[in-house]
Amino acid sequence: MEEDLFQLKQLPVVKFRRTGESSRSEEDGISGEHEVQIEGVRTELEPVELGDGAAVPKEFANPTDDTFMVEDAVEAIGFGKFQWKLSVITGLAWANAMEMMILSILAPQLHCEWRLPSWQVALLTSVVFVGMMSSSTLWGNISDQYGRKTGLKISVLWTLYYGILSGFAPIYSWILVLRGLVGFGIGGVPQSVTLYAEFLPMKARAKCILLIEVFWALGTVFEVLLAVVVMPTLGWRWLLILSALPLLLFAGLCFWLPESARYDVLSGNQEKALATLKRIATENGAPMPLGKLVVSRQEDRGKMRDLFTPHFRWTTLLLWFIWFSNAFSYYGLVLLTTELFQAGDVCSISSRRQEVKAKCSLTCEYLTEEDYTDLLWTTLSEFPGVLVTLWIIDRIGRKKTMALSFLVFSFCSLLLFLCVGRNVLTVLLFIARAFISGGFQAAYVYTPEVYPTATRALGLGTCSGMARVGALITPFIAQVMLESSVYLTLLVYSGCCLLAALASCFLPIETKGRGLQESSHKEWGQEMVGRGSHSPG
Repeated sequence: MEEDLFQLKQLPVVKFRRTGESSRSEEDGISGEHEVQIEGVRTELEPVELGDGAAVPKEFANPTDDTFMVEDAVEAIGFGKFQWKLSVITGLAWANAMEMMILSILAPQLHCEWRLPSWQVALLTSVVFVGMMSSSTLWGNISDQYGRKTGLKISVLWTLYYGILSGFAPIYSWILVLRGLVGFGIGGVPQSVTLYAEFLPMKARAKCILLIEVFWALGTVFEVLLAVVVMPTLGWRWLLILSALPLLLFAGLCFWLPESARYDVLSGNQEKALATLKRIATENGAPMPLGKLVVSRQEDRGKMRDLFTPHFRWTTLLLWFIWFSNAFSYYGLVLLTTELFQAGDVCSISSRRQEVKAKCSLTCEYLTEEDYTDLLWTTLSEFPGVLVTLWIIDRIGRKKTMALSFLVFSFCSLLLFLCVGRNVLTVLLFIARAFISGGFQAAYVYTPEVYPTATRALGLGTCSGMARVGALITPFIAQVMLESSVYLTLLVYSGCCLLAALASCFLPIETKGRGLQESSHKEWGQEMVGRGSHSPG
């Protein structure tokens, strides 16, 4: 007996750190560490060191616990076939970039065809962003209250319906109303990121969210190519109708989408969440964690006041300004690109405007083949923007990535003050768009990570709403103010991005290497720090 006891004492004891709350978390203390004590046996726990970013082997998932959280299951199951399918389907919703890119093509066309003054052309762009601004918080609230899948499906079907109808608008007032309704639907499409992020393991989350941004870039490129083919032959009405194709594909495939398991657990639907996790495990060919799924304490979901608790107040306000600046600068650059290409260079744009005014206030120019070619080149900058952001976001962190993107955009805007030729102009616009789109993508990674499950969709929705405020204002800067002073216009965009870079640096929370927070009742960072992370608590 003594010999057996001596051998038992020599065996190492493996310690695992819990990744979330359980029904015993209050009794076991904040650390969430559990150990089995045997009388007469040494109780020191020997920690097992894992490589940076490495996951606990699946066969050891929760070996000493009889419960697990959704976060544990997502990490144990890992990335596989299910997430690949989800990437494609949510990416189709994200390809609604076509509905946004069409604004820079439609505006000069209707300006010429319907003889619209410049303020009406700007209003046609702004009304889309008014719809997005007014609905973003609503869609976030719907997604927190009734489910991510529900909010996303309704918003996409809404956008599809009114997007096709706008192709049949007989007069200006009709297309103004219909494009506003399209914008109202587009305000809910960012909820695809919320749904997508909640199915991703921590190690793959940033890369995967950035990769579905490729669908945004594909949408913008496809829109320009479609315009080159359709505009000279079929006209802008068919362009509006055909631009709804990605959303039509999503509508046909959305029946496959599951509801977020995190949302189901938070809303008390444990069985549905467990069924979803088992489905993912089956599709990925991975085992489920051992034990019973823990039902989180049910919380009020989608409450605006939760965004302004002492812990999140500063983060929310800074994020609102960052999103505002992102959209203000991104869409401003999209609109400026068309104007600058038609002028030839920055220095000649003012004199060109004066000549146009001298002739007729309604004088217009259709986009030429050369304009479409240059527009395509600047649109292709979305792809290197994704690649650069993908390379740096897990190296320098989310905050520094956003700050760097804003600084590069601001610098390129100032270089446009120089009297550069068309080729140099194209290069500067290419670089500026690559980095501002990269900053936008980094914001889409950071925002769902920083808010807990109960307010994640609302947090993303309100940030998206503030972005639409910036997008709403930008046509009057990029199209109306440009007529008065091109240099003042560029200075406004450059200054705004400098302030946004500072705001990114002052964000109090860095989410790199952190798990998604489940409960809003815990201090940020008390949830899963990461199975392979060596950072202190």
